[in-house]
Amino acid sequence: MEKIGLFYGSDTGVTDDITRDFATYWEDDNLEIMEIGDASVNDFEPYNLLILGLSTWYDGDLQSDWEDFFEDFQTIDFTGKTVAIYGLGDQIGYAEYFIDGVGILAKVIIENGGNVVGYWPANEYRHTDSVALIESQEDLFYGLALDHDNESQLTDERLKKWIAQIKEEFNEALQEA
Repeated sequence: MEKIGLFYGSDTGVTDDITRDFATYWEDDNLEIMEIGDASVNDFEPYNLLILGLSTWYDGDLQSDWEDFFEDFQTIDFTGKTVAIYGLGDQIGYAEYFIDGVGILAKVIIENGGNVVGYWPANEYRHTDSVALIESQEDLFYGLALDHDNESQLTDERLKKWIAQIKEEFNEALQEA
């Protein structure tokens, strides 16, 4: 499989830890990881396959590095790119904003011509609302939802299952290209 760019942001280190676990479970050497705080728009260009990772803060805000980069992110042409997104959030303390960051990024990717894969069942969570819910299929999130605050015991299992799913979806995208 071709090189995959994984861009992530972390404030407290939890998303950083999840990203390291992701890289371990990925088991291929085609993953190139970059913190979004060190990235530019040009860093996205070489990749047709992308994985984005972030947490949602406060009342549906992007993680701080993603927030700083967001204006530039909105200028990226995602035409021909397939993107998977994983997000961390608190489904109990911030039930109405659970993983909103995933939805915020997904909508930009779609508006800018990209294909989002890695949809994840929303019915396994106790949230009340989320920008990450797919409008036409409200039982699915645009990407993997991880609640490390309340369900850390499920994180590894969810991560491994999602990795298998997106590897298959990336392979399908490459065959269609």
